Amino acid sequence: MTDQSPSYHYAVIGRALDIIDADPGLSLEGLAQRMNMSPAHFQRTFSQWVGVSPKRYQQYLTIGHARRLLAERHTLLSTAHELGLSGTGRLHDLFLTWEAMSPGDYARGGEGLVIYWGWFDSPFGPALVMGTEKGICGIGFADTMGAEAALLDLTARWPKARYVEDPAMLRSWAQSAFGAGTSGTTPLYLIGAPFQIKVWEALMAIPTGHVTTYAEIAGAIGHPTAHRAVGTAVGRNPISFLIPCHRAIRRDGGLGGYHWGLPRKRAILAWESARTGL
Repeated sequence: MTDQSPSYHYAVIGRALDIIDADPGLSLEGLAQRMNMSPAHFQRTFSQWVGVSPKRYQQYLTIGHARRLLAERHTLLSTAHELGLSGTGRLHDLFLTWEAMSPGDYARGGEGLVIYWGWFDSPFGPALVMGTEKGICGIGFADTMGAEAALLDLTARWPKARYVEDPAMLRSWAQSAFGAGTSGTTPLYLIGAPFQIKVWEALMAIPTGHVTTYAEIAGAIGHPTAHRAVGTAVGRNPISFLIPCHRAIRRDGGLGGYHWGLPRKRAILAWESARTGL
């Protein structure tokens, strides 16, 4: 494997993001030393893949960043919907297309469904990607709870499905999802209850680099008092990163929760802000 491969760079950037999150005050020299790289090489690699220097990225991780996003980049979901951003909106530098499983099929716990799975490198650590023949249905991350627990977490959502380990089946979708593929579209297959799918549709209307609140999501789906139920549905989103539950924050600018850990939520928000020039 050459040091120009996406897998190599994902591993480098994933380690760097974890180090910066754990110790955001590290100097460039200190970061480079932890990465076993020269400062110049590390800065060049980091800037190429994240879009800004390590020092600038560190600023995006501060606690005030989410509040600034809320004040400056707060998306009104009604406007986003009118502009046609829902469903086929441009997210993460690629187009997503999606369809949802019927409520009856979901109620049967995925019975009769074949779900393929495999592990892939991502900028945020090892990623578990799951998909049917129709598209990606799950993305989880390993280093929050461990690889085995992450696999159990997702498979338990559709207990009657048949699971087949087949990374080759998913490779092009996974590469496209994390920005390394050549495909212009990444299909998603939403497997959830009708209320959950409404919430996930609303999440897909939030453009990259913007945030919204749980309360606004509740209003956008026609249940303005269902803040808690919306929060639960956001937390149960199985396709993390692509269905951007990380863009939902509390109305006071607090991050709220994140199923795969708040450090990863901070990292993803900072990554998006860096790559969109905010």
